Amino acid sequence: MLRLALVTSASPADEDLRTRLLRVAATMTVADGWSKMTMSRLADEAGVSRQSVYNTFGSKPALAQALVMSELSVFLGKVVDAFEGSGGDPVKAVHDAALGVLLLSRKSPLLRAAVAGSHGANSELLPLLTTDNEQLLATAKRVVTDGMLRFQLPLDRAQLDIGVDVIVRTVLSHVIQPSSTPEKTATGIAWVASAVLHWAE
Repeated sequence: MLRLALVTSASPADEDLRTRLLRVAATMTVADGWSKMTMSRLADEAGVSRQSVYNTFGSKPALAQALVMSELSVFLGKVVDAFEGSGGDPVKAVHDAALGVLLLSRKSPLLRAAVAGSHGANSELLPLLTTDNEQLLATAKRVVTDGMLRFQLPLDRAQLDIGVDVIVRTVLSHVIQPSSTPEKTATGIAWVASAVLHWAE
């Protein structure tokens, strides 16, 4: 059973340094924008030395990558929950996973700041969601693939990989630029998944 370590899961007293720095960095980015984020400011806000911040992340671009991936872990928690609660129905799992991610995307201040470019937050964060998103895509596809492998599917592994790639990229595109409500989009994605599975039978 897959369990993800979420950035927001620990109380401040129990957080390790990396988790605390990511939490503080997210709060600062939403409040002031990524363009105003510096390693020194992060150190001051977190109450640690600047060297501790550099020792943890190495550079501001590496911090940006870590921040995006930590936010992704929260979204993938919704995916895991959907597959665990699917009752053995892969189409329901796809629908509920897509819906959970799309609904959460509308409530994530950090994601909305990055997508909207508010306060200049898109300077390094937005490309990590769009053009330079290899690590994000690989992680998301691995989680969805693990979920789909729970089921007896009429697909070989190459076909499954293609299907998962299409699903993940489609959901991500709607996270970045939604064209309908989360409910309608999730229903459409589930319809495609159902059609593929029926075709392959």
